[in-house]
Amino acid sequence: MVRHPLSKRANKYLRKFKKWPHSPYKTSWHHNFGEQQAMQILKQATLHMGSSQQPQRSNLLSTLLDSFKAYSCDPTPKAYYFVIQTLTVTSQLQDIPPVLHHLEHMEKFETPEFILVYLIRFYGLANRVQDAVDLFFRIPRFRCTPTVCSLNLLLSLLCRKTECLKMVPEILLKSQHMNIRLEESTFRVLIKALCRIKRVGYAVKMLNCMIEDGYGLDEKICSLIISSLCEQKDFTGVEALIVWRDMRKLGFCPGVTDYTNMIRFLVKEGRGMDALDILNQQKADGIEPDVVCYTMVLSGIVAEGEYMMLEELFDEMLVRGLIPDVYTYNVYINGLCKQNNVDEALKIVASMEELGCKPNVVTYNTLLGTLCVEGDLAKARGLMKEMGFKGIELNLHTYRIVLDGLVGKGEIVEACLLLEKMLDKCSFPRSSTFDNIIFQLCQKGLIAEAMELTKNFVAKSFVPGARTWLALLLNSGSGLEYSETTFSSLLGRN
Repeated sequence: MVRHPLSKRANKYLRKFKKWPHSPYKTSWHHNFGEQQAMQILKQATLHMGSSQQPQRSNLLSTLLDSFKAYSCDPTPKAYYFVIQTLTVTSQLQDIPPVLHHLEHMEKFETPEFILVYLIRFYGLANRVQDAVDLFFRIPRFRCTPTVCSLNLLLSLLCRKTECLKMVPEILLKSQHMNIRLEESTFRVLIKALCRIKRVGYAVKMLNCMIEDGYGLDEKICSLIISSLCEQKDFTGVEALIVWRDMRKLGFCPGVTDYTNMIRFLVKEGRGMDALDILNQQKADGIEPDVVCYTMVLSGIVAEGEYMMLEELFDEMLVRGLIPDVYTYNVYINGLCKQNNVDEALKIVASMEELGCKPNVVTYNTLLGTLCVEGDLAKARGLMKEMGFKGIELNLHTYRIVLDGLVGKGEIVEACLLLEKMLDKCSFPRSSTFDNIIFQLCQKGLIAEAMELTKNFVAKSFVPGARTWLALLLNSGSGLEYSETTFSSLLGRN
């Protein structure tokens, strides 16, 4: 057999013709492996420093540089980020400036913004606001292009404290020179901050600037402004309505929560009819009001004495299929009682029970208050018995209402019996009511009873008014079994 000579194609498989690849020390694989090993050494060194009992702290920057030098590679952004995180977590804040200086002047890579953002956030939360501001302005020197992300973070940190707000205008102006364009998110940060510190007026102005710059109306921002506005104590109902109307003109479409907040605020400000207008707007916008909205508007209408509107609105709620709760009924009953229509109010109470809505102590207090003012003590006594049958506990307000009614009609003996019940429950009457009872007891010649009643209440740390002591002094001439020492001790307790 004749052997054919090896072809040139086969020659490359011979050892002397074998072409080896490039040196492994020049591949990306080896480079990445070196970086990984350097990071591992750095982390292990950090753990060792954390567990060591040495009083002096090691220099993490030197550890970083040495670990990467051992593998002939340059430190990575990830390594610097790890070092900065470690320094902040371990409170080695004095070592952060050298790390930043080396990163700024010795490295060549483009520093990722998230590293600087992390440090800005740390400085801000650690009350080192000036350090956070200085680092923000240094961002371009780290071969990093600052974005609205770092700007928004710094603004949110500054807006956390009132004393730092004065720095915001300067930050905004200098950010323009840093080629950072304000975005919609920046306006959100500023508006939220203004709302948080109760500067709603400025928040509205900022919203107008946002619209003028061509940004769309943000529904969440508008809702935040309405919510903050309604929580602000020094904002009047007129001002709130102006803001509401201006935002509506800008295209704001309120939601259920916005309407509820606005109605609640106006009712609290005593503008029940304006609250009714907001309710009508809600219906016109196709948003169904709930029982809470109707109840608040009803209470506002009652407070303004618009009783004709009360009937109309209550009927409208029923027509819409809404089932009144006990709070709604209490508001409606209060409106009837203010019109001295107690009989109709009593019928409502009966209908409540038929519909499965149990009246509570507020319901009966409203009725008792009207009956006692009118002097109809017979019905008032009947209601108190009814409360007992239904297991409704009398509260302090109940006792005071009935007590005032008894005193007003001169039923002093019954008032004293009620006082004793109050004393057993450690409930006290108004000081003026107690004074009136003692005064009338003294007028009827019941000096001993007046003294005993005063002694019992003073023993419970109750403080009678000056009229009680005057009545007792003027009528303590004769027939008393109490010594001067006893009377002086009563005065001393007062």
